[in-house]
Amino acid sequence: MSKEIKVGVIGCGAIGRQHIARLMNTIPETRVVAVADYYQPSAQAVAEQYGITCCATGEELIALPEVDAVLVTSADPSHAGYVLECIKAGKFVFCEKPLAQTAQECEEIIRAEVAGGRRLVQVGFMRRYDRGYAAMKQAIESGEIGAPLMIHSCHRNMSQAPGFATDYAVTRVAIHEIDISRWLLDDEYAEAQVLAVRQSKNTQGDWLNPQIMMLTTRSGQRIDVEVQTDGAYAYDIQCQVVGENGTVSLPDPSAVVKRSGAACSFPIMTDWSQRFIEAYDIEFGAWAKALLNGAPDGPSAWDGYVACVTGDALILSRQTGKPEAIELMEKPSIY
Repeated sequence: MSKEIKVGVIGCGAIGRQHIARLMNTIPETRVVAVADYYQPSAQAVAEQYGITCCATGEELIALPEVDAVLVTSADPSHAGYVLECIKAGKFVFCEKPLAQTAQECEEIIRAEVAGGRRLVQVGFMRRYDRGYAAMKQAIESGEIGAPLMIHSCHRNMSQAPGFATDYAVTRVAIHEIDISRWLLDDEYAEAQVLAVRQSKNTQGDWLNPQIMMLTTRSGQRIDVEVQTDGAYAYDIQCQVVGENGTVSLPDPSAVVKRSGAACSFPIMTDWSQRFIEAYDIEFGAWAKALLNGAPDGPSAWDGYVACVTGDALILSRQTGKPEAIELMEKPSIY
């Protein structure tokens, strides 16, 4: 591969367009050369904007000889099929979360990647690239707070798009806490549980809100995640790791502090794109550099699989009202 990675993007919705602009204008090692979307006018508009190729299908884009790597930002149900097609073509693929909608699809992706003998897949868990979370990881690994015992975290949202459902609180929202907590603790999960809690009158739909999700690792660490999917005061992400000798907490984003009227205040973000914009830049910069060195080294298909299995256990727990075991396949050596 040359010093420039030619990327094809499948999915020209909001996040797809943001990533295309990022790959074209912010990441010097990448250039988008082709786009595709099931809604052709969206793909055509982006192709005309950048003077690049518009493909009729994602499969057509993957097959283009000039495409070195593929970015999948299409609708969730299409992810697994496009990732498998990329593996079949021997092309690097960055897939926004989720990797797939079922554990069976994730396992199929893992088997295909293992059969090829090398990593091609990276999953879009961008919080690992947030400077605050990275500093927390460093503090934990330094031993400064002693052995980590538990994590308290929350994920609060102001609103959701039409069509939101109760299960999405896990598969689209808490999936980030599922991944980042496991990454911080460097341990696999053993058990998952959803606890009933008084419901918020600010919820604009008929889904359950809020929800409390509990995870237990194989070494006995506990993670509690408060998930508010609607009606919160802001888009607010909090995380505290409690260790034997101290704690480490996720810092709030940098903001000016105002003092007036006998009060002290600072603004809080209103959505994810504001809160993690730098993390996305760092994530794609690291992905590009890794590809130039031969293979992705960020969140893997295994990480996507674990998030899916854990999410399934949480959803089952909400239905059964009791803790559910998290059972994973044997981890392949390439991960």
